[in-house]
Amino acid sequence: MESNLNSNTPLLDGIESPADLRRLAPTELPELCAELRRFMIEQLAVNPGHFASSMGAVEIAVALHYVFDTPRDRIVWDVGHQAYAHKILTGRREAFSTLRKRGGISGFPNPAESPYDAFIAGHASSSISAALGIALASAIKGEKRRNVIAVIGDASIAGGLAFEGLNNAAQSRNNLLIILNDNDMAIDEPTGSLNRYMTRINTSPGYNALRYSVYNSLKRLHLINERQRGKVLRFNNSLKSLLGNHQNIFEGLNVRYFGPFDGNDVTKLCKILDDIKDMDGPRILHVRTRKGKGYAPAEADPTTWHAPGMFDPATGQILKRDYPTPQPPKYQDVAGQTLTELAAADDRIVGITAAMATGTSLTFMLERFPERAFDVGISEGHAVTFAAGLAREGMRPYCCIYSTFLQRAYDNIIHDVALQRLPVTFCIDRGGLVGADGATHQGVFDLAYLRLIPNMIIAAPSDEPMLRNLMYTSSSADYGPFAIRYPRGRGVTPDWRTELRALPIGKGVKVADGSGIAVLSIGTALHDAAAAIERARATDGISTALYDMIFLKPIDEELLREVAQSYHTIITVEDGTVNGGLGSAVAEWLTGHHSPARLISLGVPDRFIAHAKVNEQKAECGIDADTIYNTIIANSNKQ
Repeated sequence: MESNLNSNTPLLDGIESPADLRRLAPTELPELCAELRRFMIEQLAVNPGHFASSMGAVEIAVALHYVFDTPRDRIVWDVGHQAYAHKILTGRREAFSTLRKRGGISGFPNPAESPYDAFIAGHASSSISAALGIALASAIKGEKRRNVIAVIGDASIAGGLAFEGLNNAAQSRNNLLIILNDNDMAIDEPTGSLNRYMTRINTSPGYNALRYSVYNSLKRLHLINERQRGKVLRFNNSLKSLLGNHQNIFEGLNVRYFGPFDGNDVTKLCKILDDIKDMDGPRILHVRTRKGKGYAPAEADPTTWHAPGMFDPATGQILKRDYPTPQPPKYQDVAGQTLTELAAADDRIVGITAAMATGTSLTFMLERFPERAFDVGISEGHAVTFAAGLAREGMRPYCCIYSTFLQRAYDNIIHDVALQRLPVTFCIDRGGLVGADGATHQGVFDLAYLRLIPNMIIAAPSDEPMLRNLMYTSSSADYGPFAIRYPRGRGVTPDWRTELRALPIGKGVKVADGSGIAVLSIGTALHDAAAAIERARATDGISTALYDMIFLKPIDEELLREVAQSYHTIITVEDGTVNGGLGSAVAEWLTGHHSPARLISLGVPDRFIAHAKVNEQKAECGIDADTIYNTIIANSNKQ
């Protein structure tokens, strides 16, 4: 589709780097911010990405690059989907149309892409720790007055890693500046007591404004010196006592606090940054921004506009893809609705997610059973151990987390769930290749990293009815930890509301008969395998057997025995890392049973897979239907 807005960005057109930005007059910066928003609206309308977060953070990006000497001064963005204006200002405006496309620029900061990207960012809450490391490295190397800035959101700062970084920052000599971008939103509405505390800070800005004003006046009169940090903190505490204010949580951690200020006022933001940039010691600047700022539909519904897909920039109408009627559902919706159905029949069932209620469709259960559904915020480790505590007391928790984010809770899975063999079901969304989000979000490691853990059952459905049945199976008896891994996007079965039935644990099924070669698949890789086998039969007269393993652990040894005795070549296909997954499990079994069968393992190779369309990523990894077909043909005459 063509954008029907007229791009008019004369200031932006003259900026190839932050050095060009710094030649502008301060009075020109508001218009530059408006041009950046017009440019992003037009670009993202036809090439979708993360929209609302970056729209709200335009002034932050402009002010940081205007005030600081980047890239010598380092900006570490948390998560990174708020950093589109940063990318545009740092030499990637012409390449912005390639955002998240194969061979194009990443949707997240990446040092391999630009010297202005100080640290890779795809997961939340990491910026403070990373920035502190950069700041201390500069100090150790003797680099003078090199500024390091971490930009973190109000939802991300509630994560445990962020507080670990804050705690450490206060104990070491550094000049770390933390920008707290407070838009009162994560992907969904934020949760937790810290968010309520932030609201209380915002409701009484008078004290903070007075403190900032008096502090600057005393500094100009040389009555407060940056080297006298203790005096600065005593000054702050004196004002608190005088005005009857309680101590700020950040200053309680020995991190000086400034704010809250209007983060969408670029002129004021530049002045504040200029005032505090040369301060010694860690400090936090709290700014309030509006998610979706500058585009009314996104301001009104920031959750939908977090990543809306293609839209009409003039009307704000989100453009939906055409699917067959009736169209198949998204796997996440099947999981969310099935969980709600199970919860209606069993009051022991609870649902848990970590700031992914919409993405995992736990919203269905939150609406119907709010007392048994929990969004714990950006805290995956806590989500898993919280689930373990519930299970320890007889509940049946379903922990709904994206595959790439579940990696952050690996110790909790091992120590708190598996070791005690607790009946926690992991509904692992976004398993496999995820497309445009790229390397930081690929869900390709889950099968391998979970297979190492004792007591763990691991299954991957090939379609929506099987997903429902696996979710039902996990609650039908005490099987201990039970992982169910499924992909992002729509399934293949419009009529998916089949009657629930329990599946036998560790049993696969034969899908098609054949001779000579058997293909063993797990999860939705079955569909590419089936297409390849049908092509080989129709065009080459080659009959190939197909098995859906369903369970990676325990693996179906009876099925493997049949396959090893009946076929000279076994091809495994999985949309997970080839190291440690289905192929490795089958190889271990064949070796242990001295089978002469030839094994060919197709899976994601031992490297990080960059952003592209899922079908392009499959072809790159050699797990698409064409590669499977070519592998069958190449081995059809080998005995």
